[in-house]
Amino acid sequence: MISELVDDSVAPPAPRLRSWVAPLVSSVITLPAALLAYGAAAASQKWPFTVFGWGLTVALLTLATAWLLPWEERFVARRRGFSVAAPFAVMAAFALYLVLVDWP
Repeated sequence: MISELVDDSVAPPAPRLRSWVAPLVSSVITLPAALLAYGAAAASQKWPFTVFGWGLTVALLTLATAWLLPWEERFVARRRGFSVAAPFAVMAAFALYLVLVDWP
């Protein structure tokens, strides 16, 4: 009798059906934006480009986190948050790069 109660209480949570939509939309926006920003930066100066590269690394790690969170109901809000943060991290990295460049 106790084993039946324990078996029922330890059931794995059901996966969310459309949890993949937010990371997919974020990937479609983030990856081309990062590629365009990287091409626009074009390694003009060492220090600003290094900061820009680290900013892109943060953006891509944020996107990877959105994909790698467990596919359970309790992680839906975190997954959406990371999915929304990734494109904004690319924009913030590029804006910081533009501020750091010593324009002639």
